[in-house]
Amino acid sequence: MIKNKHISSIASGIGLGSAGVLMMSVLTGCEAPQQEQQNRFLVIEQQTNGKYIVVEEMPTEGPSRAIIREKDANGNTTERFMNEAEMKALAEQEYQKVQNGTSETVQDGGGSAGMGLAGTILAVAAGSLLGNMIGNSLMNNKNFAKNSATSNRSAYSRSAASRASKSSSKKSFFGSSSRRSSSRSYGS
Repeated sequence: MIKNKHISSIASGIGLGSAGVLMMSVLTGCEAPQQEQQNRFLVIEQQTNGKYIVVEEMPTEGPSRAIIREKDANGNTTERFMNEAEMKALAEQEYQKVQNGTSETVQDGGGSAGMGLAGTILAVAAGSLLGNMIGNSLMNNKNFAKNSATSNRSAYSRSAASRASKSSSKKSFFGSSSRRSSSRSYGS
C-alpha cells in the first residue's frame, strides 16, 4: 500500500514536469516569430521620376534608421538621416492608406519604378517598425509583396530572396533536382 502511494506521487510529479516542459515549449513557440523581424539600416535613393528605391539594406542590432539620398534643385545629391521614430511615423501613415485602399503599396503595378518615401519604408521594414502581425498580413497581399520586392534593389534583399528560393526547392537524395539516373549493367 505504501509502495502504491510512492509510485503515484512519482507519476504525478512526472506528469507535472511534463506539463511544465510542454507549457514552456508552447510559450517559447509563441514568442519565436517576434524575433524574426530584425531592425534595418537602409539607404533609400530618390530616382529621376521622384520615386524612391532601397539601394542598400542590412540588419542592425540598434534601432532602425535610414539615409535618404535625394536630388536638390541643382541636381546635386544630398543625404539626410532618418531615425526610427521618423521612419515609424511614415510607415504608420502609409499603413493607414493601406487600410483605406489608397496606398500605392497595394495597387497593381505600384512599385515597378519605385514608390513614395513612406511606401518604400513600409514595403521594406513593416515588420520591424509596426510589428510582425502587420508585416505578415501585408506580405500576404499579392500586390504588396510584388511592390515590396521591386522597390528593394539592395544586395541583401536579393541574397535573402535567393536563400528563400533555394530552401524551398525540392532536391533529390543526392542534392540535385534535375539529374536522371541511368542504370548500367555490367556483364557477365
